[in-house]
Amino acid sequence: MSYPDKIHQQAAEIIARYPEGRSRSALLPLLHLVQSHDGYVSEDGIAFCAEALDITKAQVQAVSTFYTMYKREPAGDWLVSVCTNTLCHAKGGQKIFDELSGELNVGHDETTADGQITLEHAECLAACDYAPVVTVNYEFFDNMDEAGAVDLVRQLKEGKRPFPSRGAPLCTLKETSVQLAGFDDEREAALEGDAQGEATLAGNRLAAEAGITAPQFDPDAPLVEKEEAK
Repeated sequence: MSYPDKIHQQAAEIIARYPEGRSRSALLPLLHLVQSHDGYVSEDGIAFCAEALDITKAQVQAVSTFYTMYKREPAGDWLVSVCTNTLCHAKGGQKIFDELSGELNVGHDETTADGQITLEHAECLAACDYAPVVTVNYEFFDNMDEAGAVDLVRQLKEGKRPFPSRGAPLCTLKETSVQLAGFDDEREAALEGDAQGEATLAGNRLAAEAGITAPQFDPDAPLVEKEEAK
């Protein structure tokens, strides 16, 4: 597959973010970039990344199969992830997954026949205080139950874009991949979401009352090589 000029231009912008001699560090955002075009990391995408970074296709393949955010088969517009790890499982996460699996007639990492929705188990979505949690293209739908999850996917199938509990308004997986590659979300509504939930704010209040703060750091501290540091 021949990629359009825009993809080549964006790839060059991504690579230019990294110091000379460290261009292979651009591989992760480049994989998101080709996924934004193809809908998954295709064989053409692997070849594109390898050529752009002057590394082997085997090296690209190894990285693309390590991280679950890179899809090696065509994915739907809507990636629905259901947390089934310890706390979410205890509060019904597996039941939610099973209900959605039946509703959509797909299993883990499978896509509906119409190509709209991909369903997956998620080991942890880092939102235990909102369990059980479902995400759509990595945006949160908190405190879910079976009925709410089914309603969510039915709205997606109808072409609607339900507003997440936290995070930005929904965009497709391809659009999300552009942002994960490091490019701004240009939608006017992109900043309408709320990243804070009551459980998070309660935790912040308790930390403040207890005088607990995160370790401080100097954002202007220079990055040095190990040899220089010695």
